Amino acid sequence: MTWTLNDPLAMGGLTLKNRLIMAPMQQYKGTSEAFATDHHIKHYGRRAKHVGLVILESTAISSNGRLWANDIGIFTDRHVEPLKKITDAIHAHETPVFIQLSHGGRKSSPEVTNRLVAPSAIAFDDHYGTPESLSIAGIEGIMKEYRLAAKRSIAAGFDGIEIHAAHGFLIHQFLSPLSNRRSDAYGGASDNRARFLKEVLLAIRAEVGRNYPVIVRVSATDYSDGGLTPEELARMLLPLESELDAIHVSTGGNLPVQPSDAYTAYQLPHAAALKQHFSIPIIAVGKIYTRNLANRILEDQLADGIAIGRPLLEDPDYAEQLLTNQEQSSKGERKAVSN
Repeated sequence: MTWTLNDPLAMGGLTLKNRLIMAPMQQYKGTSEAFATDHHIKHYGRRAKHVGLVILESTAISSNGRLWANDIGIFTDRHVEPLKKITDAIHAHETPVFIQLSHGGRKSSPEVTNRLVAPSAIAFDDHYGTPESLSIAGIEGIMKEYRLAAKRSIAAGFDGIEIHAAHGFLIHQFLSPLSNRRSDAYGGASDNRARFLKEVLLAIRAEVGRNYPVIVRVSATDYSDGGLTPEELARMLLPLESELDAIHVSTGGNLPVQPSDAYTAYQLPHAAALKQHFSIPIIAVGKIYTRNLANRILEDQLADGIAIGRPLLEDPDYAEQLLTNQEQSSKGERKAVSN
């Protein structure tokens, strides 16, 4: 059976009204204490009407894991009320919303991080500096922060959680052999490097139960020899499939290198490679900006859902155009940072 962008998509116990997803895109509008603001309420509410799902921008689970000094967080109970106003604005359009939970690890903002941590004491670059290698007690502390963030996510009205395991942030740092040189149970072989993600997932599941949607965003390649590949990532994720409801496939971010050519749908081959191994939905993202292209991807069964970000920053009605067969000129080329 073939699908189109307008067809519903089952994701765990949730059914999306269509297969178009608003990708998480940083707004840089949080307060100094990581609280969401009126900007977020208006921004997400304005864009929620037509998409099948909104994934909120990266939301820090720890005061020492914030990605930027002006991001948002969910690391205290006080963060819940401002986030609830965002989910209410999105739900007014009968659209579900997931929160993206993150910890920056060695890429946490130097401006607001008191203690830079990572799986190994390897710096991303001179700007961030050299992190401290996490102890087992430190790992257990972060697991507790993920669990509490999941509990607060439910209180804030989110319909699901996306675990941020991409773009060089803490979980990705554990997954990649280029940033994880540990010799204990969290390093070495693929299954050991996947242990941290597994424990994060299980900590979240312990709080939300199995019927609450939990998905993961991954980087399928490090764009460097010796780094992650889609094949290795598939081996790492397959044992976790029974606890996941979808995989959102991005690339890069673990090293200060860029793809040689970010052409149209440049990340799609990685999503398609992962899709061969999984029965849960695979979400493709990365310069998929026209209806014809999105439908072709779905019809060819290269992915199950399509996420877009940058065009929605420029035009809040872009999703309506995609879903009502109005072809667009090339948009979304303005520089922006994807979570």
